[in-house]
Amino acid sequence: MNSRLSTVKMSKQDNERLELLQGTLDMLVLRTLLFGPCHGHAIAKHIQRTSDEALLVEHGSLYPALHRLERQGWVTTKWDKAPGRNREVKYYLLTPAGKKHLAGQESRWEQLVAAIGKVMRPA
Repeated sequence: MNSRLSTVKMSKQDNERLELLQGTLDMLVLRTLLFGPCHGHAIAKHIQRTSDEALLVEHGSLYPALHRLERQGWVTTKWDKAPGRNREVKYYLLTPAGKKHLAGQESRWEQLVAAIGKVMRPA
């Protein structure tokens, strides 16, 4: 995972900010796209909902992450009509290379969580 940081607000109840390793935000975005194409706002809302409102991804972190993932070839884009609206929006889609990268990142994430758990709760 990369050492650069992305800002994610913690919850609506407080204004704390959590600095996530860039690779973690990228992994959350790729994981969201496993379920199908999404526009940026839907990606942020999915992460918020599935984290029980704990993670609020700011657009200032999300869109640079999406552009970075596109440059890497892990995400592609298409323009399409937004449901119920008379305008087109940019949808992000996970590529086969993105799926492969996500699988590797998930494995590394599990190893990291296990290692931190050992430090935090020694036997």
